[in-house]
Order: sequence, then C-alpha cells, then structure tokens
Amino acid sequence: MGFKVDSYATPKYTATDPNTTTQRQRTTMDRKPVVMNPRSKNITEGKSRAPNRSMYYAMGYEGDDFTKPMIGVANGHSTITPCNSGLQKLADAAMVAIEEAGGNAQVFGTPTISDGMSMGTEGMKYSLVSREVISDCIETCVQGQWMDGVLVIGGCDKNMPGGLMGMLRANVPAIYVYGGTILPGHYKGQDLNIVSVFEAVGENAAGRLSDQDLLEIERRAIPGPGSCGGMYTANTMSSAFEALGISLMYSSTMANPHDEKLNSARDSAKVLIDAIRNDLKPRDIVTRKSIENAIAVVMAIGGSTNAVLHFLAIAHAAGVAWTIDDFERVRVKTPVLCDLKPSGKYLAVDLHRAGGIPQVMKTLLSAGLLHGDCITITGQTVAEVLKDIPDTPRADQDVIRPINNPMYAQGHLAILKGNLAPEGCVAKITGLKNPVMTGPARVFENEQSALKAILANQIVAGDVMVLRYLGPKGGPGMPEMLAPTGALVGQGLGESVGLITDGRFSGGTWGMVVGHVAPEAAVGGLIALIEEGDAITIDAHQLLLQLNVGDDIIAIRRAAWTAPAPRYTRGVQAKFAFNASTASKGAVLDNY
Repeated sequence: MGFKVDSYATPKYTATDPNTTTQRQRTTMDRKPVVMNPRSKNITEGKSRAPNRSMYYAMGYEGDDFTKPMIGVANGHSTITPCNSGLQKLADAAMVAIEEAGGNAQVFGTPTISDGMSMGTEGMKYSLVSREVISDCIETCVQGQWMDGVLVIGGCDKNMPGGLMGMLRANVPAIYVYGGTILPGHYKGQDLNIVSVFEAVGENAAGRLSDQDLLEIERRAIPGPGSCGGMYTANTMSSAFEALGISLMYSSTMANPHDEKLNSARDSAKVLIDAIRNDLKPRDIVTRKSIENAIAVVMAIGGSTNAVLHFLAIAHAAGVAWTIDDFERVRVKTPVLCDLKPSGKYLAVDLHRAGGIPQVMKTLLSAGLLHGDCITITGQTVAEVLKDIPDTPRADQDVIRPINNPMYAQGHLAILKGNLAPEGCVAKITGLKNPVMTGPARVFENEQSALKAILANQIVAGDVMVLRYLGPKGGPGMPEMLAPTGALVGQGLGESVGLITDGRFSGGTWGMVVGHVAPEAAVGGLIALIEEGDAITIDAHQLLLQLNVGDDIIAIRRAAWTAPAPRYTRGVQAKFAFNASTASKGAVLDNY
C-alpha cells in the first residue's frame, strides 16, 4: 500500500513499537544495511508481537510494509510564521519520495517560535528554549518509536540547531531539509527584508522617515513564505549544514516558493534511504573536521553570531571536542568572501544565483581552507561533491569574491575576552570603520527600557549600552536584541554607540555590538557590577572587553551584590533557567 498525499484517512506513516533493548544499546548497536527493518524486525517475528502489528494494520499497513525501513519525517510546518508556513508541501513531497524509494513515511510534528514576531517581547525568551524542545521532540519520537531514519524539515532560526541536535542524539541515518529563504519585498526601488522594518522604526523615531513610509515598509517587507532573506541566523545555519554535509548541495539558499525546493525535498528523501542502506549516521558526518568546515563557511559568508552558540551545542550533542576558542582559530585564517546583508548588499537569493554555498566551499577548498575528505550524507566526500565546481567564482557577479580579493582578510565573528568576559563573548567586527571604542556605560536591566531610551534620543555617540540579566539563566532564555540594535542603526548610531549584553543578537544585527558575555549577570558575572558612567573598552583588534574600574572598587561592589530572584518558577522557562549551561558552552541543558 502506497501513501497518498490527498488521503489522510488511513495514513501509513506511524511508527514501530520499541523493543526492550536499553537506550545505550539502541544508539550504539551494530546496524547492517537494510534488508528487513532492523529496528522493528521484532514486529514481524513471533506471535508475541502480533498486538504491536495490529496498531499498524489500523493505519493501513500491509504485510510487506514490515520489511521496509520506518522513516520519520519531523515536520516543522505551522502557520505561526512565514518561515514555516511553506513547509507542508515539502513534507508531502518527501513522504511520497520515501514511499517510492521503498520506505514507510511516519510524520510527526515539531514546534517553532518566530524570532521575528517575538522580537522585543517576553515571547523572545522562548526562542532559545524552542531549540531544546525541538531536539527533545526528535530524539523522543525517533528513539521511542524505533525509527530507522529521520528526515527533518525546518525553517525558523532554532529549527536548524534543534533539529540537528535531535538527529545527533538519536544517531540513526538522517538528513536535514531546509524550508528555504524568503523572496525580497520591494518599496521605492529597494529590496526589503525583516531587518528593514526594525531599522525603519529607528529612522522614523529620528525623523528621517515618514509614518506613511514606515507603514509601507512594514506591509511590503515580507511578501510570502520562507525564512528571513539576508545572511541572518536561519540562512547562516542552513548554509553551515550544507557545509557540514548533512544537507544536499545548493539546498540552503533555495527560495521556498520555487519548484527546486520541492525537488530538493524529494531528492533528500531518496538520499536518506541510501544512507539507511549504507548505515551512514549523523555522528559519522558531524566530526571536528566537518564542524571546522562549517565554521569556515560561516566566516566566509559573514554569518550570524548565533552560529557560535549553536555550534557549541551541536558539537556537545555530537560528542565532539569543540570550544569557543576554536572559532577564533578558524576566524583568523578565513577571509570574508560574500557581500551579504546585514552589513553587505545582497540577500540569500542573490548568493544562490551567484553559485551558492558550493561555490563558496570550492573557493575555500582550493585555497586549502576546507577539509575535502569529510564525508557527506550522499556517501561522497566534500571534495568529490565539489569536483565539478569552478575553483574561482564567476566574473559576472560580485556576491562571492575570489580568494585574492575578499571583503575582509579575516573572519567577522571575533571572540573577545577580558575582565568583563573571562569565558569569552562574541562580536561581529567587520563592516565597522573602527572597531575600537571606550565610552561611558549606560546601564539597562531589560531590553524594553533600553529601546525606550534609544527612541527618546537619550543615547548619544560614544555611549556603551549595557543590557544585562538577559543570559541563559537571567533572561531566562537569552533573548535577541534586534529591536535596540535596529533602532540604533536606523538613527545613524550603529558605528558610534557600543552595546554589550549577556543576551544574544539577531543574525540581522550589525554594528558595535558584543553579545554572549560570560559569565552572565545572573550568576554574578562582572557585567552585573557595572554602574552608570563606568568606562568600558571594546577593542576588536586586541580581542578585549574591559571594565576600566579598579579591583578594589569591584571587590566592594561584589560584596554588596545579591543574585536576583528567578523570573520564572514553573514551566519550561524555569526548567531552562535551572539547567542551562553558560553561553560559552552553548547554553545546553545536559552539560552534567
């Protein structure tokens, strides 16, 4: 019986029954190429398993179906956000392709939080939490239902790291299908995207943009389904997954409305069936060398600061030794090759037309900056997948620069340290005329009061804004600060006002900003002891974040400091705050 997309009365995509093998044995068992489904083989053997087969017969299964691999389809479709509203068609296409390739498609849902919609609200504190919920969902369904493989489909920012973390924990053959980027909006001859709206708010507050223009930008910035269009967090992580080899080549920069995205979903399903036959699993693909490849690509494309946090968590899930200092090691040897928003000119769709991530990877590989021997989900190595890609980008485009004419000689995501961040913090330093400043602290205990001060023109050039108690435990959930940073850029203060926080930044943020300050304020990090007017130095050349206050004064302040009461005492926020590791270790919940 084949699964039909237009008939959900008796769908054939439920799961198998788990047997009594222990969890450790399940994830490390010696799996052989699929002839009969090894995880659910016990369903077909012996009368004692007949009740389990009955559950499948109720959903339309027939005898031969129990010899086929059970393939999970982790479907992130929802109408919560345009990032995910176009995913159902991809799930449908993947399920049909799984059936055609000889598998049983078993769909289950994963949730999402829209970063763009929740930005600047209390809801933003649930964004990073959703990364953990998504990974828990995938691990739970794949392991609890004893699936032979899983195809994960996602769109919004945390769908990618959450999906891969769940894939790595379950460690059955798996592939990631990115939902695709959004097409640009248009107004008065300019391309628009979600960050255009946040910056327009700042321009409007500064009297540089009319109310009517602000309204038109708001209405036109997001024209349809897909994830935010610049090299923001979603497109950064999808590009990194392509470089890792856990997604198909070219898939990370396709637009959701285009037919090639559907074709890629179908192809992904077929590749996954082959990976099951060959017993190729995520932890075979996600290694220290492949993570280094992914981070090199993140640097080359000018990707989001969130890649640092998420790849620390991904490496943890994979059992790979990778620290915050490894990002700096990769940064200093990797040039920025792509002129992409937020600090550049182009969007992800432009990168796709210019040759996509394969062209970026081949340019890096030819320069000795990628490990070509890393395996990919197709079973081929990176070098084999890229063998027909030119060594240098096409001359008729300027989205991707040649290696001898980069945007910047070194990567843009710098790891700063100093007395304010002994564990490290993350600064996006490219695109700035002078990434060095010392200025008086303007201290805010929350994002909303900081935004209010910006829009009231109370922040001036030379100030260093401090937004604290917004870390993994303090926020909780480490919210992003796109509203204040967008407002600063809109007012023309993006390069002259510093902003440091123990929270995060959107992938759409640029400017003199430093995030992920660790240790965070909630656990007594030095950022908690800053007072209004203190001199703070941000120096990207020396990789320094420094509070210029004497040790004796700091000691007096520390003696008087008390930890704040938890903001939440029940539910997922309370659990996240209690369990979250420091940002310098990825803010993971299982770092025991």
